[in-house]
Amino acid sequence: MTGADISLLTTSVARRRSARRLARRKKTVVLAALIALIVIFAFLSLTLGKASVSVSEVFATMIGQGTAMTELVVLELRLPRILTAIVVGACLGMSGSVFQSTLRNPLASPDIIGITASASVVGVVCIVSFGMSGYVLTLTVIVGTLLAAVLMYVLAWREGLNAFRLVLVGIGVGAFCAGFVSFILSRSDIRDAQTALVWVTGSLSGSSWQALWPMTACAVIIVGLVAMLSRPARILALGDDTAAGLGIPVEKIRLATLGCAVALAAIAVSTVGPLAFVALAAGQISRRLLRSGSSSVATAACVGGALLLGADIIAQHALPSTPLPTGVVTGLVGAPFLIWLLVRASRTGNESGQ
Repeated sequence: MTGADISLLTTSVARRRSARRLARRKKTVVLAALIALIVIFAFLSLTLGKASVSVSEVFATMIGQGTAMTELVVLELRLPRILTAIVVGACLGMSGSVFQSTLRNPLASPDIIGITASASVVGVVCIVSFGMSGYVLTLTVIVGTLLAAVLMYVLAWREGLNAFRLVLVGIGVGAFCAGFVSFILSRSDIRDAQTALVWVTGSLSGSSWQALWPMTACAVIIVGLVAMLSRPARILALGDDTAAGLGIPVEKIRLATLGCAVALAAIAVSTVGPLAFVALAAGQISRRLLRSGSSSVATAACVGGALLLGADIIAQHALPSTPLPTGVVTGLVGAPFLIWLLVRASRTGNESGQ
């Protein structure tokens, strides 16, 4: 190797290291900005409402010097709802990011491919037919959703997992589940149907400390598994042939990562019901904030938490008399976002075809 070759190789390595440092710095800045946005939204949610609480009263309550009224409003009513929104949004954001990177499809998310719809069926059946609630409902929805995901995985299998086929199977399953939920609600007792309908719409109104802790514990376990799978998952995102050439067991890693994504979505849905488009939007927004071809799971988690917390603030205060279910706001905002993504993808495809 000549001196010129060594110099060229050294320059190339230096450029790659510089690019990595720049990417890490950008990711750190984006994460810091998103965390700051979540904190701002949290304080807005703590202070706004019929029982107005000032920022100073919030701080006094946090350190145990608040009045009985502020302790009730801040610690028992608003804070559990805020933390639930952050954790649920983070779970959905991570789930969407993992789906999109593993399937290499920017439109893949648990609500698009039928995961949340499957969870809705399990939840409605449990509420209407068995009167389940609390921990039992949460665990049953998680297990039922995982079983539905396994069924979709089997249906999409053809000499390996076909990502496009999985999306089509998921869309079909989602349509079937939507019709099945409507059928169950139409045939059930009016009071049970009303309870189930609030859950199906997606609402944070039932948030409590009792529901928050087990959900957070389950989420932490799954996030740990996602972190363990992060390195082989990044290699898998380069393509099946490349990953196999580097010694990665492609189907096992894909199944494990998709299982984690399904579990995260199931944890979120079992707690507050299906919330449309949060998972889809979080991965897309994360990718655009980082200006890279892939989304960071941590960034997507922060985006999801900020999105859901912001949507909940709008849902509570958009109408002066009656608060809206949070799922209504995410659906109204998310549907145009999906249409924009489809139009953008179509234009990009046409331009590349030309």
